[in-house]
Amino acid sequence: MKDKPFDSVKDQIGFCGIWCGSCVAGNGALIELTKRYKEIIEKYSLKDWAPKDFDFKEFMKGLTSIQTISLCPGCLKDGGRPDCEMRSCARNKKIDDCSECDKPAECKNSEELKKMRDGALGAGLFVKMKNVDRQGLIEKWKSEIKEKFPHCLFLCDKQ
Repeated sequence: MKDKPFDSVKDQIGFCGIWCGSCVAGNGALIELTKRYKEIIEKYSLKDWAPKDFDFKEFMKGLTSIQTISLCPGCLKDGGRPDCEMRSCARNKKIDDCSECDKPAECKNSEELKKMRDGALGAGLFVKMKNVDRQGLIEKWKSEIKEKFPHCLFLCDKQ
């Protein structure tokens, strides 16, 4: 059986602290949701129900286009932003992520880090904010994600 996209990112916390398993760009949820949405629309012939001013053909083209987006392999496998300041800084300091830094007050990337973390939290992603047991935190998040996103499309087999 082919691994699900989630399997590739479920154990990764990026250098910024964002759990890659909660990100739709890598866990497969965006592509799977789009695919299923398109199937439902076609199955129910919803184009016949669309408002006259709605460009249904372009909408369907967009759904198809989203399905071609490459999955992010996660930051620890060189995914994410190629020029990520947190990646190079953490690697130079030989730490796993920014929450393990012993000099956060001196961080020259603090504004970008805050922007990324705030954006991730706003989108519902899980973010490691302090130095705690990584694997324990990931296990906790794996159980919480099922409650937070009950559809669990990236965790559940197609029915």
